[in-house]
Amino acid sequence: MAVLGVQLVVTLLTATLMHRLAPHCSFARWLLCNGSLFRYKHPSEEELRALAGKQRPRGRRERWANGYSEEKPLCVPRDAPFQLETCPLTAVDALEAYYCILGLVRETNIAVFWCLLTIAFSIKVFLTVTQLYFSAEEGGERSVCLTFAFLFLLLAMLVQVVPEETLELGLEPGLASMTQNLEPLLKMQGWDWALPLAKLAIRVGLAVLGSMLGAFLTFPGLRLAQTHRDALTMSEDQPMLQFLLHTSFLSPLFILWLWTKPIARDFLHQAPFGETPFSLLSDSAFDSMRLWVLVALCLLRLAVTRPHLQAYLCLAKSRVEQLRREAGRIEAREIQRRVVRVYCYVTVVSLQYLTPLILTLNCTLLLKTLGGYSWGLGPALPLSPVLAAVHDGTVGSREDEAQQAAAQITGALGGLLTPLFLRCILAFLIWWTAASQLLTSLFGLYFHQHLAGS
Repeated sequence: MAVLGVQLVVTLLTATLMHRLAPHCSFARWLLCNGSLFRYKHPSEEELRALAGKQRPRGRRERWANGYSEEKPLCVPRDAPFQLETCPLTAVDALEAYYCILGLVRETNIAVFWCLLTIAFSIKVFLTVTQLYFSAEEGGERSVCLTFAFLFLLLAMLVQVVPEETLELGLEPGLASMTQNLEPLLKMQGWDWALPLAKLAIRVGLAVLGSMLGAFLTFPGLRLAQTHRDALTMSEDQPMLQFLLHTSFLSPLFILWLWTKPIARDFLHQAPFGETPFSLLSDSAFDSMRLWVLVALCLLRLAVTRPHLQAYLCLAKSRVEQLRREAGRIEAREIQRRVVRVYCYVTVVSLQYLTPLILTLNCTLLLKTLGGYSWGLGPALPLSPVLAAVHDGTVGSREDEAQQAAAQITGALGGLLTPLFLRCILAFLIWWTAASQLLTSLFGLYFHQHLAGS
């Protein structure tokens, strides 16, 4: 609720409730199919033939004998005395009429919209929290954010030149698929020179996006390292909880491993058991397994949220104990301020902990839907072909100009945002979020263990 806001959460819950209740209690079904409305059935072809005095030829030989090489459409007098039968309007009839008009292809997956909206609100939360550090005049938080932003900008540019045989983010196939469909559009406008600039703009945009995400995740990573150390100290007598905490802390490392081809896909595809390599998972099964591992790691980090937040809240007690070891006198209001400041900041800490998790989970769901993957371990469905409207310069003359423009825009977007291109963008976001979390949290461990006390 803190990420999306109260109004949007209520809207999501209402939409979900209406979607769940629709099969059992639908106002539209009651309005159309409560028995008060009836429809007319069309007369059958046999009845119309009987009224026209014609019989259906029984075979090809009979049609040739009557002089008909091809079956012509049946023509009936307009004043034929046929009767229309009535029947109550049912839910099946309403659905059939709905799909005859709109069609199955035009059904929009609304889950994609909610995932995109959640990602947008996650970025907004990152901006709001980072703005707090930039507004502080003392403490050096602004310099730390800018330093890490520059560092992650260099790393994002280096990651993009890693070959696909090592890091299979799919950047090269995705950009090739996009530019292949973009080239006819640019040639139609005479902008052939803009194709290399488009590829460069996408790569620069990914680098800038990686820099921003790295800056956003700097202080969440430092905070995660601190709460992780304190949570381990508080759970010394709970080995199972400590195991979960360690696994959750190292979950970004597992995500990086999933996209490292020599030690992930190649190892499972040609596992070195015995003298001959043995294939454990096919390519499609590995892609599905990767999605399930991402969801499981997000749920694991969500499961250990309370120990992390409780470890942060216990900072108030640690500060008071540290205060008692100091000499001299202090104002009573300063003591109260040090204690109150901890739990007043717990909402920001919870956002720093949960927002990367929410971002990764929604990017994973989008990767499955827009990338053409499947949750099952069987063979994946073939990718949908590119819309032919990208290459067609003209549309039928009977269509309106607005419809022609809409068809061209839809075809262009469908041709540019191919599944391969969306795969590389979403895979880069997931992998880069995990890499930023891992680097900042490891730096946070070193800072809190060796530098914070000095």
